[in-house]
Amino acid sequence: MTGATALPPIVDRETWSRERRALLVREKAHTREGDAIAAARRRLPMTEVDAFATLVGQNGPVSLLDVFDGRDQLIAYKHMWHHGAGIEGQCEGCTASIFDVHDVSYLNHRGVSFAVFCEGQWEEIAPFREFMGYTLPWYSMLGVDDPGVGPGLIDEPGNIACYLRDGDRVFLTNETIARGVEAIMLQAHLLDLTVYGRQEDWEDSPEGWPQDRTGTWWKKDGRPVPQWTRQGGS
Repeated sequence: MTGATALPPIVDRETWSRERRALLVREKAHTREGDAIAAARRRLPMTEVDAFATLVGQNGPVSLLDVFDGRDQLIAYKHMWHHGAGIEGQCEGCTASIFDVHDVSYLNHRGVSFAVFCEGQWEEIAPFREFMGYTLPWYSMLGVDDPGVGPGLIDEPGNIACYLRDGDRVFLTNETIARGVEAIMLQAHLLDLTVYGRQEDWEDSPEGWPQDRTGTWWKKDGRPVPQWTRQGGS
């Protein structure tokens, strides 16, 4: 925490409990609205994509069907890539977004695989993946013609795409962009629970709360935040 010049008001326990319970009513309404939106999402139509589009992973070229790893559903995070920029020059937003996803056992239990699709060449992706300690599969989508498999139908990379497999056919069922990607950003949601929040200037916070420029997920040397404790990447 840096830059705080103010604190919340101090009250007795009864007053605190009353204020907290009042906010809880709004939180429960928010949760129920989220459930309703998820229900509508489950009723969206789907569109077919190229099941045999070629991606390049750790073991060489594979088809989109192979990425499902025998499961019926697939979630893919589509990672931006700056060609030739080295490890420290990659997208700070994507690095922050994907960093919290290390174990997808619960997804697998429900028949869902998870992978990262990236615009870069595999030769550039591999050392970045190793440096960051990512354990989940990454694939280069460079050269993929179908935007439903490649960068995206409704935006550039930096989005999440959900697929459903029916035999040898694959369908795009959902694509979320911008703040929708926060679904995988555990630490951002945890910050929302704290008194100072995410400490970004878009937030509606009291006077004196610490706030930095929105999206400052990098240190002064240019490295994304998750790279701070890692040395030697270039």
